[in-house]
Amino acid sequence: MRNRLATSTSPYLLQHADNPVDWQEWGPEAFAEAERRDVPVLLSVGYAACHWCHVMAHESFEDERLAAFLNARFVAIKVDREERPDVDAVYMGATQALTGSGGWPMTVFMTADGRPFYAGTYFPPSPRHGMPSFRQLLDAIHRTWTEDRASLLEGAERIMSALLARRDPSSSDVLEPAVVAAALESGVDTLAAQFDGLRGGFGAAPKFPPSMVIEFLLRHSARTGDPRALSMVEGTCEAMARGGMYDQLAGGFARYSVDATWVVPHFEKMLYDNALLLRDYAHWWRATGDPLAERVTRETAAFLMSDMRSREGAFISALDADTEGVEGKTYVWTPQQLVDVLGSDDGAWAAELLEVTSAGTFEEGASVLQFLRDPDDVERWGGVRRRLLDARLLRAQPGRDDKVVAAWNGLAVAAMAEAGVLLDEPDWIAAAVDAAELLVAVHHDERGRLLRVSRDGRAGAHLGVLDDHACVAEAYLVLHQVTGAAVWLERAGTMLDEVLDRFRDKKSGGFFDTAADAEVLILRPQDYTDNASPSGWSAATSALLMFAALTGSERHRTAAEESMPALIGLASGHPRFAGWGMAAAAAWLEGPREIAVVGSADDPRTHALRGVAFAATSPGAVVMVGAPGGVHPLLEGRDLVAGAPAAYVCRHFTCDAPVTEPSALAAAVGARL
Repeated sequence: MRNRLATSTSPYLLQHADNPVDWQEWGPEAFAEAERRDVPVLLSVGYAACHWCHVMAHESFEDERLAAFLNARFVAIKVDREERPDVDAVYMGATQALTGSGGWPMTVFMTADGRPFYAGTYFPPSPRHGMPSFRQLLDAIHRTWTEDRASLLEGAERIMSALLARRDPSSSDVLEPAVVAAALESGVDTLAAQFDGLRGGFGAAPKFPPSMVIEFLLRHSARTGDPRALSMVEGTCEAMARGGMYDQLAGGFARYSVDATWVVPHFEKMLYDNALLLRDYAHWWRATGDPLAERVTRETAAFLMSDMRSREGAFISALDADTEGVEGKTYVWTPQQLVDVLGSDDGAWAAELLEVTSAGTFEEGASVLQFLRDPDDVERWGGVRRRLLDARLLRAQPGRDDKVVAAWNGLAVAAMAEAGVLLDEPDWIAAAVDAAELLVAVHHDERGRLLRVSRDGRAGAHLGVLDDHACVAEAYLVLHQVTGAAVWLERAGTMLDEVLDRFRDKKSGGFFDTAADAEVLILRPQDYTDNASPSGWSAATSALLMFAALTGSERHRTAAEESMPALIGLASGHPRFAGWGMAAAAAWLEGPREIAVVGSADDPRTHALRGVAFAATSPGAVVMVGAPGGVHPLLEGRDLVAGAPAAYVCRHFTCDAPVTEPSALAAAVGARL
């Protein structure tokens, strides 16, 4: 019999609907049952593409004897962290406070009123590596609950005290440019000290793609000319693109590399990673014209278009790490498999090019494809790549988590639109518009409130959290600039009104992760550190600043400035967790520049100026293109110059003289010609 997850819309929860564990979704009914039965709650949090979530499920949650023990002594709640980031944030904080680290699967034991008293991550089916078995843990929790409950409740109080003590972000009434500039410079110093100059990236294994730090370093390089910043970008981006973490056949990036050399990936592919990295590589190409940056931009956009779109036109969440229960099964190759597909000559040539060896770089003699050097025969490689990809498509494919997450679609829309305008790919822009239109049509309830997830064109019940509102608002602002359609600016303004009205923390000047009228948890989550994707706080700061630059709104600019001190406070000591906030601060220091191009849409001179405007590397620059006499704030009162299309550039409430030549505009905004 299926358990109570059978009616869920979450792909992750549905993966557990056939477990013998009597899972329930998060909600008052589950906690009421725990109160009535006088038993603790077991909370298990994961996501559909999580390899070790699958492992623990197979080892423990599919075990009927263990499930019977668990069902009799606990109320079991299963949560999809991507659907309920608020629940995940609160109890991940508890897990980190208790253990000093965190991750998924997350395993938390709590009282019927939601107070955690014990937490961890993966637990094996038998004792190993100093960890108790999951059954031993259940035994110990149950015995203590029945024989010495006071000690557990004391532990809950200590955890709650630790959580509350961490909730004090720094604040300041004044944002001094010199102080901000010094903090960003210190952040670069720290990053340079942590940079792996030999292999790219920061720190040792495992290595995660530092996508938000890359965006900051590109902006810092453009603003200051610091060669260290661009060198770290180039070293990291090339190493990631040539290693096994990048899919050399289909494009797109895996979640992270388990080693320090980017060889062996954790094979799941997440939308947020690929959206952020698409933007990074497009911006790297914008800054340098590097052919590798262009190739990866094109291939990653193509991957998002072919593998990560829903039937309704939005972008899905993830591709699984596992295929038929085996991690990486779809993606790895042996030398013989290459020969079987390509023949002996091309097979041997491909094996040498792609670092496929008889010893293997992964498991059981298989290798992850790498691309450490460009081939001498590009045409030959193109044919080999197509044949290998065709053959790979005949293999069993990884599972798809096909839910649509508002925040991640916001990231993808912004990236696809920016890459599309930079590389003149209108299909990418059209795909970005389609995804944004789905958010408009589906991701709102009857009150007009933003909803976090949908699947098969039907929205879930959970209200959007801060990063949903902020990332979607920025996506709408990018679409407004790229398409010129006023409706996207209006929609962004509505979204940011929600941010300011429902998420603002007046004490710190920043934001809470959940709306003021959202479900009440044991505490209201609030986090200004970037992790796998931008924090809601830093994303809101970025979107507010962009909106202010486009409209001149003092309210939005002030809100962005008041939210920055906490983000800047991270820059010196923990810049790897502050990339998006530092990128916003770099834009603030730069103005950001406002670029208005005035001219007829069918005039090639207007088109030339428009291309240069969007190629601006000036941090956070905003662009508006329109006919003379436009009503947009950046176009108002601006006209042709001696009958020719013209570009107007302003910064810090001061405007330069208009220019009509692309070369003059390029010099003003740091664009390559």
